[in-house]
Amino acid sequence: MQEILSLQKKIVPELVEVLEKRYSILRTIYYNQPIGRRVLANQLDLGERIVRTEINFLKSQNLIEINTPGMTVTEEGREIVGKLKDFIHEIKGLSDIEENIRSFLGLKNVVIVPGDVEKNQTILKEIGKATAQYLKSTIENDNIIAITGGNTIKEFVEAMPKMNSLSNILVVPARGGMGRKVEIQASTLAASLAKKLNGSYKLLHIPENLSLNLLDTLLKEKEIKEVIDNIHKANILIYGIGEALVMAEKRDVSKEEYDKLKSLGAVGEAFGCYFNKDSHVVSENTSIGININEARKINTHIAVAAGENKVDAIIATMMNNHNAVLVTDEAAGRKIMEFIKDHTE
Repeated sequence: MQEILSLQKKIVPELVEVLEKRYSILRTIYYNQPIGRRVLANQLDLGERIVRTEINFLKSQNLIEINTPGMTVTEEGREIVGKLKDFIHEIKGLSDIEENIRSFLGLKNVVIVPGDVEKNQTILKEIGKATAQYLKSTIENDNIIAITGGNTIKEFVEAMPKMNSLSNILVVPARGGMGRKVEIQASTLAASLAKKLNGSYKLLHIPENLSLNLLDTLLKEKEIKEVIDNIHKANILIYGIGEALVMAEKRDVSKEEYDKLKSLGAVGEAFGCYFNKDSHVVSENTSIGININEARKINTHIAVAAGENKVDAIIATMMNNHNAVLVTDEAAGRKIMEFIKDHTE
């Protein structure tokens, strides 16, 4: 199969380009339907004339419908999107990239979604779907799942299909709340995921950045202690990866703390821990929830992060994390490959 794809690329490279373009257009319509032509062109950064031509072709093949609210994908179109996913993955050589990254970083597994989330936000939905599929293949009865908050984790929760075959699943927030957006906080997402998995959940309605004295007091509360105990017993940890200084700003840290992180060379952040480029934890955000030592005891980590801007953070937080699965996009994957080549030549 791979040999045939390689021959196609050499003999008819334009065929591969057209296939990728039409797949991207069809996938974007699917995730944003109903959608207008102009919005579609802006999302894909393509000229309206090119989009018009491709839309006419997709309509002639009965893959999309055009109505007053906008374009939608037909049943046949949905089947094409599903069937083409693996083919596009192979034609772009992403399986080899996944294995190279897995081996270099020392991870359990790597899953790469075709595309660039920075150029097309639809890819974030694909990443959420890929994360959901991985969890579906991994989760077992009696599992405890700890999840963090964030937009990427929200996409995963929304993409998770309803599963009624599981029993005694417990979902807990990995850490206390951060920021003002309730819909992307860990407790909210834990409750939503539990419903999808026909399980139960426990909440941790506690903000981050509390003083040590207050933390000690709260940890003595029976309900909070029970949630913390469950977090520490988690079988699966699902979390996002952030750029260190960006996350510090989101946490509204003091200027002194921000400058300290900068001077320490912090580049990546995961579950409240800040890592430098050598993958050492240089600072840890004091909060109720999981910490780096507890995290390393958990059997399966599913880390979700995408975009070239996250590459330094991904490498810093994931290096030699043998229990970790990385779900990312093609743009980040290829950028990590550049890093690997620079450090292995």
